[in-house]
Amino acid sequence: MIYTMTLNPALDYVMHPLTLDMGFTNRSSNEELHCGGNGINISTLLNELDVPSIAMGIAAGFTGDYLLRCLQEKGVASNFVILDRGYTRINVKLNGIVMTMVNGMGPKIPEKKVNELLERMDIVGSDDTLVLTGSIPNSLPEDMYMQIMRRLGGRGIQFVVDAPGQLLMESLEAHPFLIKPNNHEVGRIFGAEIEEPDECMPYAHKLQDAGARNVIISCGGHGSLLLDENGAEHVVPTAKIRLVNATGAGDSMVGGFLAQVTRGVDYETALIFASACGTATAASKGIAKRSTIDRVVGALYKKMGRAIPGSIARDMEANKAREAEREAAEKAEK
Repeated sequence: MIYTMTLNPALDYVMHPLTLDMGFTNRSSNEELHCGGNGINISTLLNELDVPSIAMGIAAGFTGDYLLRCLQEKGVASNFVILDRGYTRINVKLNGIVMTMVNGMGPKIPEKKVNELLERMDIVGSDDTLVLTGSIPNSLPEDMYMQIMRRLGGRGIQFVVDAPGQLLMESLEAHPFLIKPNNHEVGRIFGAEIEEPDECMPYAHKLQDAGARNVIISCGGHGSLLLDENGAEHVVPTAKIRLVNATGAGDSMVGGFLAQVTRGVDYETALIFASACGTATAASKGIAKRSTIDRVVGALYKKMGRAIPGSIARDMEANKAREAEREAAEKAEK
């Protein structure tokens, strides 16, 4: 089973302002509301790919109730600790000429609720995957991820960490199965300016030498790379799209990679599929739907001049058939 942890989830309220003038009333042309949080994004993507996962974390107030209800409606299994006070935060995203974001602080989390969360996590065991990703609330210890990995260490759990800066570097002590920073995060860690995957590869080796088993570094429109645990280097491009919203693209890469690896696919094929998932989400208003992912998979393999592997092609055909059946059933109901 894949478990995802979101310690600081959010409702992402996306507005499309017609103007953005400080000190004046601005009006939006339309709005969207999405359940946010890195771990939740990953579980949402996995659910779209029919890969079981359980989203874990902490929620509070009426905003937390809405978030959990949305997950339930989507069919995403969850196991959240509910706080007695406070509210799950709201992040306001103003999607104009330049994306402007105001992220909420989130609720204060008492120690007893932290202990409750840790007790619930005892369900994670051998051969399970635990994804630790996203920000840590100010009311929790900065080394919360390390506390979790130390508590669960020795159980045969595969840890996946997608966190910024010091959080990421500290996690390498636990030899995570996968880490996935982007090129700019790697640049800040090592004090370098890097853009292209080839420029990132030496730093991927440093991260692997420090403890990571597999290292994916995403480089936006330049592509992505994987240094796998066998020492093999893989670089893939991205398919050309119209960028809609990059939020969740990195999470979708993690979800896509895990979805394929858990099915026994080789690492390079998993990276190509992961790249397609990230690109598909960047071309969507929220986490990408399966139909969009499949279109990008086809475009990416065409760009690379390769045939789609049989296992992925069969899965795409099966999904296409399911969608056709669903559309036929909807028409019959009307």
